[in-house]
Amino acid sequence: MLSKLGLFEALLFASGEPVERKRLMEILSIGDQDLALLIAQMEDVCVEPTRGIMLRIVADSLQLVTKPAAADLVLRLTAGRQYKISKPTLEVLAIVAYKQPITRAEVEEIRGVKCERALLTLLEKGLIVEVGRKDSMGRPILYGTTENFLHHFNLRSLKDLPLPG
Repeated sequence: MLSKLGLFEALLFASGEPVERKRLMEILSIGDQDLALLIAQMEDVCVEPTRGIMLRIVADSLQLVTKPAAADLVLRLTAGRQYKISKPTLEVLAIVAYKQPITRAEVEEIRGVKCERALLTLLEKGLIVEVGRKDSMGRPILYGTTENFLHHFNLRSLKDLPLPG
């Protein structure tokens, strides 16, 4: 029979995506302290230099990911599944990340050009989301980043964004 650590590892491996702590505690029928112990144990196991994976904590979720040393090899395996973000779209994403919540008009004012297409692309890729409406004329949509954004850029939270410069 598998240990709790083995079951924990199996859940994270099978998911492939970040799994919320609350969901893991639910499935494993454990409390917060037991989960903290499993996280510490998994980090100890993954710190072993011969292991190809590590535990990543993003916001309130956990995920098993490839260690940076194996990234080039894994990219060869997944080459067709990667998506690129154009420089203008990346600029829009940076503005949203640093200024959120923000409207399309506010982003366009900062960039000086239209950005509707870039916002649609970011919405499709799940990097931003509508977070509400601004309490002003026309009630424009407010945009903010998603947990997928944190995952994509390997950030635990928005506090980990580099200082603008």
